Amino acid sequence: MKEDAGEIFFLRSDKDVLKYLDRDPAQSMEETNHWIEMIIDSTKKNDVVTWGITLKNEDQLIGTITIWNIRKEHYRAEIGYALHPVHQGKGLMQEAMTKVLDYGFNQIKLHSIEANVNPENLSSIKLLEKNNFFREGYFKESFYHNGKFLDAVIYSLLNPNA
Repeated sequence: MKEDAGEIFFLRSDKDVLKYLDRDPAQSMEETNHWIEMIIDSTKKNDVVTWGITLKNEDQLIGTITIWNIRKEHYRAEIGYALHPVHQGKGLMQEAMTKVLDYGFNQIKLHSIEANVNPENLSSIKLLEKNNFFREGYFKESFYHNGKFLDAVIYSLLNPNA
């Protein structure tokens, strides 16, 4: 993952990638390296599972998909993802999502996986609905970012094998 620091910095700082993620952009490689170390440490503790997304037969990172906020006692976790804008809309995240959901349900033995989505992110909502996530709730002005109160939509998927 450390060898992908440049690509990770891009994914964590590009305005198009962050458009609906409602978080501050990474400001430096030092900040990116700190995030990478946090992910490595959290992975060792089984608190997070992060995959890099690449094109077939290529090594360059173009995105990430993560199972995080794992609440082991409730068999529930959250999924998050980001993809380079050049590669969006090509079915790559759908392919990654299928594999990660299978891993979450069949390897980690989760009962449910949730996604917290900006309600304006129609592409993400479409991806979640295509994967049978259902809308659990809509929270008006549920968090504050960049001087604004923002809404959030929570989608969930129950383990289809349960």
